[in-house]
Amino acid sequence: MNGRYNANPIALSEGKVFIDGVQVLTGVKCEIKFTPDVWEGKVLGERSPSSRWTGYKITGSITHRVSTPWLKEKIQQYQKDGITPELTIQGVMDDKGSDYYQEYGSDVVTAVGCVLTGDIPLMALDTGGGAREDAISFNAKDVI
Repeated sequence: MNGRYNANPIALSEGKVFIDGVQVLTGVKCEIKFTPDVWEGKVLGERSPSSRWTGYKITGSITHRVSTPWLKEKIQQYQKDGITPELTIQGVMDDKGSDYYQEYGSDVVTAVGCVLTGDIPLMALDTGGGAREDAISFNAKDVI
């Protein structure tokens, strides 16, 4: 016995997010997902279908508390030059107390060719107060 009695899963709050190499200090949530395109088919005599990946989509989202105008700057630059902004988004899980970290170290996913999708909030006011949190969605070309 190794003297340990408790499993130590990853604490989701132990990590960092970077956009184009700059840490998002106001980040509260980050997800990067790989979704395969799946072909499925059967032939005569088979009771269950065969499946095969035929492509994929990489998507994600970052929720952050607004503290800088970087999204407005990306929009203004696009309006000026017509070039779709592509970002590099990196998530780092570094929960040193987790079993995963003890075995493998930090878990790092870098999404490249990220293009923002969906609504990009420009202004939000609320009589209820509180801090403004925006969720931005993106598609990525690849993960490395």
